[in-house]
Amino acid sequence: MSFRSPALSRPTRLALAAAAALMGGQALAQAAGPAPTQTVTVSGRSAVSPVSVAGFGDVSLARAPFSATVVGGSQLQDAGISGIADLTRLDAGTTDAYNAPGYWGQLAVRGFTLDNRFNYRRDGLPINAETVIAAGNKQSLEILKGTSGLQAGTSAPGGLVNLVVKRPRDAVTSASLGWEQDGSLGAAVDVGRRSGGFGWRVNASQERLDPQTYSSRGHRHLLAAAVEAQLAPGSLLEAELEWSQQTQPSTPGFSLLGNRLPDANSIDPRINLNNQAWSLPVVMAGKTGSLRYTQALGSDAQLVAHAMRQRLDSDDRIAFPFGCSASNDYSRYCSDGSFDLYDFRSNGERRTSDALDVSVNGRTTLAGMAHRYNAGVLVTRYQARFNRQAYNWVGVGTIDGLSVVPADPTLTDENTNRDERSTELHLQDSVTLTPQWSLWLGLRHSRLHRESVRTDGSRGTRYTQGFTTPWLAASHAFNPQDMAYLSWGQGIESEVAPNRALYTNAGESLPALKSRQVEAGFKHSDSTLDWRVAAFDIRRPAWRDIGNCDVNASCTRSEDGEAHHQGLEAEADWRLGAWNLRGSAMALHARRQGSADASLNGQRPTNVPARSLKLQSAYNVAAVPGLALLGFVTYEGERMVLPDNSIATPGWTRLDLGARYTHKLGAQTLVWRAGIDNLADRRAWKEAPFQYDHAYLYPMAPRTLHASVQINL
Repeated sequence: MSFRSPALSRPTRLALAAAAALMGGQALAQAAGPAPTQTVTVSGRSAVSPVSVAGFGDVSLARAPFSATVVGGSQLQDAGISGIADLTRLDAGTTDAYNAPGYWGQLAVRGFTLDNRFNYRRDGLPINAETVIAAGNKQSLEILKGTSGLQAGTSAPGGLVNLVVKRPRDAVTSASLGWEQDGSLGAAVDVGRRSGGFGWRVNASQERLDPQTYSSRGHRHLLAAAVEAQLAPGSLLEAELEWSQQTQPSTPGFSLLGNRLPDANSIDPRINLNNQAWSLPVVMAGKTGSLRYTQALGSDAQLVAHAMRQRLDSDDRIAFPFGCSASNDYSRYCSDGSFDLYDFRSNGERRTSDALDVSVNGRTTLAGMAHRYNAGVLVTRYQARFNRQAYNWVGVGTIDGLSVVPADPTLTDENTNRDERSTELHLQDSVTLTPQWSLWLGLRHSRLHRESVRTDGSRGTRYTQGFTTPWLAASHAFNPQDMAYLSWGQGIESEVAPNRALYTNAGESLPALKSRQVEAGFKHSDSTLDWRVAAFDIRRPAWRDIGNCDVNASCTRSEDGEAHHQGLEAEADWRLGAWNLRGSAMALHARRQGSADASLNGQRPTNVPARSLKLQSAYNVAAVPGLALLGFVTYEGERMVLPDNSIATPGWTRLDLGARYTHKLGAQTLVWRAGIDNLADRRAWKEAPFQYDHAYLYPMAPRTLHASVQINL
């Protein structure tokens, strides 16, 4: 396997060099002067932070045998990030995977799209991410990369995203105001105290959403509270509640015009094709609560019981562009820029997730070797309830966004209700063999039961499966700064063939698809420089519909070949005096192979760049103490638009600049932030998701100004 350097244009190379040398994308916690021991940057010295979702306790990322990125809440503010989708600006291994504005975000890690139902965690417990995730009460976000069978019963192999909730601190009082072009406004407060064995914290925010995209006004709000009580020495009870809601019209993508990729420079990125007079906003509301009890068992072990319930309520509505009936092609728009427009409405969607994990973790010595272990059982339940939905052809739209068509909200289509239960036994052990060598072991046995049925009672399916996913790693510490590791692990995905007469195996459970990953890495961490490099190889079996699939009993869904992703990731964070420079890069060789259909073999996956580069830096201005100049550079290579790889979007580079100024006002600290995203007002196709057998194109957002002020008391 070999990789070539990205073919960058001369302006792109100059932009990258200028951003890396002159100014940056991460604000520093201190004013000008000696290098701070803790920088408020995009990385936030993630090398010294543990990755809680990994399950190995307080082991720092610099000493962990896996790849991960930890982004703190203050770093999200410095980067101007308010949603999951924007994480793609910070990490080269994380890219967009159908991130429609106004809708829930989707990410791809190492080229595999994360499943919003199974690849997200909240304080380590599984949640459903088919919603807008509020960031105001999150302490940090963790992106764990690679096969995730160690942490999840079923999941896509790219990795996991874990949301770490803010908990009580000794004292925190903060308020902020923010503005974004055209007229988005937001206000937030963060207040908490801890005293006498009791602590509390409250986060609240209210936002008016008025982006530059036309017909996209909305609002969102958040109210969250967390409390803790030290019931007795070694006994801690924690509880937290969160309520959030977003109401905003979503933005559908553009598409191919016949066999032609439209020129991104000819498309106004502010156009929203969901702009009919009858278009209704998507409403996503979430209520989440958790209770965690920790009891010390002597000096070297503790029992943790952690329970959570999440309730999501949604109204999903859109004037939805889909295909071209005039040419009988439903994979793209018509060559003249027109498309079929549908009135889609699914009101009253309800998704409920419950999870309970009881585990024991601690340290012990066996056979003269030190062990750091975690063993427990996780029980989960998921229920999705829907109503009948509207999906009705209402006319023809055009990409200029000027077409007017009538509404048809008639409920003409059935939806699918789902029930899932799982029990997972998990065991992890980190064994210190010698002062230099460590062995890392993991095992998870999962038993799941799934059912689904249409809202009219038809097409019922039901199945039960059980499987075990092992994980193994070895690490060698050369010295306190350098370590190398090699890991191997498995992950599982489970599915049932559609219960339709078209299929010969209708309603039957498919063999669980077992993905495998091998990863080798090297890490260095000291007071001024952290750098990491990892090579990975992931094999994921693929399902495919085999047969004519045009009459009853002519189609069989079965395993057919695999997706093979090989790649190299590198990341560095350098702190020197007033400078902080950070960069990450990924080269990915992703191909389909082993299919019975030879035309599929060798094809790249859609919407996955083969190369990506993310650079950030910050410079503390000595002449103005407290002022930091900021900037981000994001480069992503071409993306395949169609599965046959016949059309691809060009690669693109984007430059964002900003500033952060911190100063005292009496006993208070004021933090002013301002920035310009997409400084050059670059026009490009940011991503090209192929969803529902249809090619979509999302333009890069236009040049956008934003500013905020925060006061810390």
